[in-house]
Amino acid sequence: MEHPYLFFVKLFEVVGLDHFAHTYPHIIYSWVVMILLIGAGYLATKKISMIPEKAQNVFELIVGGMEDFMVEFIGEEGRWVFPLVATIFIYIFISNLVGLVPGFFPPTANLNTTASCAIVVFVFTHYIGIKYHGAKYIKHFLGPVWWMAPLIFLIELIGHFARILSLSFRLFGNMMGHETVLAILFMLAGAFLAPLPIMVMGIFVALVQAFVFFLLSIIYFQGSLEHAH
Repeated sequence: MEHPYLFFVKLFEVVGLDHFAHTYPHIIYSWVVMILLIGAGYLATKKISMIPEKAQNVFELIVGGMEDFMVEFIGEEGRWVFPLVATIFIYIFISNLVGLVPGFFPPTANLNTTASCAIVVFVFTHYIGIKYHGAKYIKHFLGPVWWMAPLIFLIELIGHFARILSLSFRLFGNMMGHETVLAILFMLAGAFLAPLPIMVMGIFVALVQAFVFFLLSIIYFQGSLEHAH
């Protein structure tokens, strides 16, 4: 389903990059999201003070609340992995939200974007396991009964690789479905009034999907930190 109008795609057409723009709109709007986040971070931190101003206060509330939640869930070990998880959460949430703006496309409505986030979580999960347990991390894949270790190892491998599919397809499916519904309503009933209830619901969907990705990432990280039984 083609989006009725994509503002930044049109800008790329003007400079002669129409093929790239139409083929990879998720990349273009990923760049837009990154610019928005860098700009917001700059505005929030350019005047850091002991008495925070509005932008700094909002960022401290969001980041501090997420960090407290993660530490409560995982423990103090979660503090050093928090920057990665928080970055993924904020990126996914804003990527979901931009799809509600007419003329914008949510990068998370493309499987390449969601799969790349899932692969990062997958790789970092096992990096944590190796960092904390060394060679003993292999015990996470062997199970408690030695004579069933080959079968358990195969099952665990399949289960761990399935996490990539689970994370990427869940997010992609929800955002693509929502984007398709919005596109149909835009074409059939006008740009603003008819899709408005769906757009309001979209804010909730954007937050829930980002939080689910965030929560599952924490669960995977916690599992890699635990000692094998």
